[in-house]
Amino acid sequence: MSTTNALQKTGGVLNGFKEFISRGNAVDLAVGVVIGAAFGAVIDSIVTSILEPLIAAIFGKPDLTGIWTWNLNGAAIQPFAVVTALINFLLVAAAIYFLVVMPLNALAAKRAKTEEEPAPEEKSQESILLTEIRDLLASQKPQV
Repeated sequence: MSTTNALQKTGGVLNGFKEFISRGNAVDLAVGVVIGAAFGAVIDSIVTSILEPLIAAIFGKPDLTGIWTWNLNGAAIQPFAVVTALINFLLVAAAIYFLVVMPLNALAAKRAKTEEEPAPEEKSQESILLTEIRDLLASQKPQV
């Protein structure tokens, strides 16, 4: 393969990569992943510093895993580990809903209300005249 063909293929690959990046899909995905990771830390902080202490105040522990634990042939059976996972899921889902989804929905509704319909364009003189001619013709009785 000649050097010119190799450069053309490399240029084609680079142009394809440039098109892929410039479409925005890859950038949007990367931004979403980074923001999701950062937001995950915020939600974890809310759950561990606010909601789990509330659970500890109610049940005596922030984690229900140790409740009703029994051993069967050396294996620890912890049915409340599932309950703890479900509660954590619900707490994270509630935090996301009340702190992100509801405010964004309210903001979107507010934006939709404030957007005004564009004013209708004024009719040109030609359009007004043609409308008058049409109306006059329509008002005349047909001659039989």
